[in-house]
Amino acid sequence: MSAPEHILAGETGYDRVLGLTLPGRDARGRAVRLGPTLDTILSAHAYPPAIRHLLAEALVVTALIGSLLKDGDGQLTMQAQSSNGVVDLLVCDYRGGELRGYVRHDADRLTALGPNPSLFALFGAGAYLAITFDLATTGQRYQGIVPLEGGSLTEACEAYFVQSEQVPTLIRIGVRFDGQGAVAGGLLVQHLADGEVGRERLHVRLDHPEWEHVAALAGSTRHEELVDPDLSLEALIWRLFHDESEVRVEPFGAISRGCRCTIEHYVSVLGKFPEADRAEMRNEAGKIVVDCAFCSKLFEIEA
Repeated sequence: MSAPEHILAGETGYDRVLGLTLPGRDARGRAVRLGPTLDTILSAHAYPPAIRHLLAEALVVTALIGSLLKDGDGQLTMQAQSSNGVVDLLVCDYRGGELRGYVRHDADRLTALGPNPSLFALFGAGAYLAITFDLATTGQRYQGIVPLEGGSLTEACEAYFVQSEQVPTLIRIGVRFDGQGAVAGGLLVQHLADGEVGRERLHVRLDHPEWEHVAALAGSTRHEELVDPDLSLEALIWRLFHDESEVRVEPFGAISRGCRCTIEHYVSVLGKFPEADRAEMRNEAGKIVVDCAFCSKLFEIEA
């Protein structure tokens, strides 16, 4: 059976999010494929291959989860942190289609791990994953913190939704690096038991038959499909769910690198510090130099 015209019209390309709803299964989801924006973010630092792959995966997950926010000005921040890991900080955030991310790591210790270190090898014992939702319209903040466990960052995020949100969630991620640049794609599906968003979830079961059905279909997604530029996200969704009675897709806005570092921003932040603290920050020329970790730029702030 071929896909109907309304599924394939205006196919979603790089750096866009596609919304997905299966009304008959009480399931929703998001699909994303990052290209030029991913290259731009990764190029801010000379990350080794293992760290590039980790950050690419994190950026896709952040875009998938962040695009679930109904608050257009809200922000999703994902942070993985350890006290003594080779990677001691990974942070990404998403706000209104703007995406950014950064990894802080010990290059010498990373080299000793070999080419394909595990998540545990990178972060060590006692690491945690924190996901924070900042809602601009209400000023509310919600945060969930879970141990950083599993074979990948993706598995840790799935565990977060089960433990902190009580929402059965499946996430599939693909990352590819070649001579033409970086490509990373992802699919997220969730089961909202007892109805659509906005209704109280009276019960959530990981073994719910509707969820088992959706998870089995979504779980068949292959790495190659997620990073294939010749397979649109619409076509991928249709390939997975074409036997469903109704499949709704909704293209969202473009994704871009969203580093918000400006002189004005840092002046505002520094203005909150006491004068004595600002005096200690000034260099011999009387300026405060701020290093933005996200975009690797230095900003000189006048005294």
